[in-house]
Amino acid sequence: MIADLNGKTALVCGSTAGIGLASARQLAASGARVILLARNEEKLKTTVESLPGGGHGWYTADFADNDSVQDAARRIAAEHVVHILVNNTGGPPAGPAHSANTDDFLAAFRGHLINNHILAQALIPGMKSAGYGRIINIISTSVKIPLPNLGVSNTIRGAVANWSKTLANELAPFGITVNNVLPGATETERLHSIIANKSQKTGLELETVRSEMLHEIPAARFGKPEEPAFAVCFLASPLASYITGTNMVVDGGRTGNL
Repeated sequence: MIADLNGKTALVCGSTAGIGLASARQLAASGARVILLARNEEKLKTTVESLPGGGHGWYTADFADNDSVQDAARRIAAEHVVHILVNNTGGPPAGPAHSANTDDFLAAFRGHLINNHILAQALIPGMKSAGYGRIINIISTSVKIPLPNLGVSNTIRGAVANWSKTLANELAPFGITVNNVLPGATETERLHSIIANKSQKTGLELETVRSEMLHEIPAARFGKPEEPAFAVCFLASPLASYITGTNMVVDGGRTGNL
């Protein structure tokens, strides 16, 4: 079985680094025309040239500004029929929930759920007209078991997961699926930031923090960005046409429940 995405157009958010970049590359390698969306124009130009295949493009948006995302979404929807939307945004800063202020929660809510909703609303009409749609949200295993010291992230990721399930039920009759990919600890800048933050707060060496995290993973290693990207590509393909409203965990076995 091959995830054949020829003739499909995919919009990938946060696509100049980490899991977003790996997803863009894998989707392009599977035949999709890929549109990158991120805030750094220079990185976007470099990234789009590195993708396999041709016909790819990019747009800029600042995900800290809902109006910026709204403007980009309108332009993209007016110029393309997008079959695949990959919502991917860097996580909120680490820290316990009880010491987070309300602005932290509001900023994360706007940066994740509201931006996801803006993009989905703009692109769903095109998906309906094409009779094919895939909305894939890259979130976190915290929607199953909250992770220590990620209070704001745990809260907002849970909201995104329930938004996704609701949307999946509403859009299934139109041939549009909505699913979440839940990466575990993956070798990205986000992981390095979490390790550094914990090291600073606890006084432990970086390597000690890293070893403690690895000890929690049955696979005994961190994930590679390409591994959740493979899940994204599968869910984006016709192979996953009867899978919707679910969470696909890619974490080396770390999450302690099914």
